[in-house]
Amino acid sequence: MRVDRRLVGWLATLAIAALALVLRLWNLAHPRRLVFDETYYAKDAYSLLQHGYVQSFTERANDRIEDGVLTRLSEPEPAQIAHPDGGKWLIAAGEQLFGMTPFGWRFAAAVVGALTVLVLARLVLRLTDSVLLACLAGLLLTFDGLHFVMSRTALLDIFLTFWVVCAVACLVADRDWIRRRLTTLHPVRPWQLAAGVCFGLACGTKWNGVYVLAGFGLLVVGWEVLSRWEVRRATGVGHGVLRTTLLVGLPAFASLVLVALVVYVLTWTGFLLHHDLYAQRFGAGDDPWGAWVTEPSAGPLGGALDAMRALWHYHLLTFDFHTGDYLAEATHPYSSHPLGWLILERPVAFDAVNDIPAAECGAAADSSCIREVLAVGNPALWWTGVLALLAAPFLWWRSRDARWSIPLVGVAASWLPWFLGSGRPIFNFYAVVIVPFTIIAICLVVDHARRRVTTPRGRYAVWGGAGLLLVATVTLFCFFHPVYTGDLMTREAWETRMWFRTWI
Repeated sequence: MRVDRRLVGWLATLAIAALALVLRLWNLAHPRRLVFDETYYAKDAYSLLQHGYVQSFTERANDRIEDGVLTRLSEPEPAQIAHPDGGKWLIAAGEQLFGMTPFGWRFAAAVVGALTVLVLARLVLRLTDSVLLACLAGLLLTFDGLHFVMSRTALLDIFLTFWVVCAVACLVADRDWIRRRLTTLHPVRPWQLAAGVCFGLACGTKWNGVYVLAGFGLLVVGWEVLSRWEVRRATGVGHGVLRTTLLVGLPAFASLVLVALVVYVLTWTGFLLHHDLYAQRFGAGDDPWGAWVTEPSAGPLGGALDAMRALWHYHLLTFDFHTGDYLAEATHPYSSHPLGWLILERPVAFDAVNDIPAAECGAAADSSCIREVLAVGNPALWWTGVLALLAAPFLWWRSRDARWSIPLVGVAASWLPWFLGSGRPIFNFYAVVIVPFTIIAICLVVDHARRRVTTPRGRYAVWGGAGLLLVATVTLFCFFHPVYTGDLMTREAWETRMWFRTWI
């Protein structure tokens, strides 16, 4: 009986995504309080759901929410938010389904985290044509600690990661699509348009998405120009490099950048519909936005014009917040330099309860118990990933295989820009966007090795090494699981999981 390989691929990757979802949903409501920056995003999402824009919350809003009291949480005036509303609307969807509860405000993150596993596995399947490597990629992401913790917390970075991976998957599909059609130009490309939508949603979650858009936008144009140049050399049909670049680059700019811009603006719909409230609060003070704040523009398009003006000024205000003196002079005990992110130098504790009585966890009488949620990556995966990323440029140069550009551009675009902002408090968990590209690098190394070996012993060695990595990743996930989920443990058990002083 012949097995349908395509069906096997779908069943395997869907099963792994289902496993990821179950792991992320299990005991999702613990801790039963707002942890770390959930105090911003979970509440902002609820305000969007209730009012259509983010209102300023009262000082006791957290206590009232954790007590289940959802009245008198905010004031009518708009709050100054640091990020667009795209990711917060997804958090709000979970709150709509399950209420303003810990499970409700974390539900969307868990679902999106599992979907990221699925999309990454399908992307690796397309890149390597190997169901086994697709499963390896999906399982590695499933059992990564940082991605796991972020999938169980109502922060924005997990949504940014999802849209970035979706966008890159669309661009790889577009590359396969156009390689079969290189004899003619195709200005309108379905997969490029889909990638533009995903990039718009990524930027509409956090501005960091614009770097990935820029990096991969240039990369896809380079891919196609080189492919068309090879066709021209072989057949004599085609245009010169400059004309080809324009014929390819301009439609790609429209499909990616312009579509992303439209989608990005749409994520600000709540702001645009209530722009007058923002203008009154932020645009009529010491740095006025213009006379239109007190005297709205006339005409049928006056309201739309004022809304866009308000949005522009608000972007300037937000940019100044991120780059100005306020954050430049701020400090945080868990801030870290991006140079140490890939080696897990300084993870972030999202929640911790210390000095719990020893009797509650069976600790020695002179000891105590502890609960902690630590957003730390799986060392087996991350440290192996560093080696794969170091090998990638060499293997790209040796093989001239464009696939290697994907993890390298992905890591560069989602990591290197943070070096420009290392003077302000930034955190290791921002690196969750890097994890999928690190996994792609690992899978490409395995794929490169399996294609080069010619003996059964060599094949056993390659797949045995991949299997050992997976076993080590799952083993360490189980070992660190108590500090991924805030389980009650003895202080001694907690200390065995703090491998470095910088983890404390």
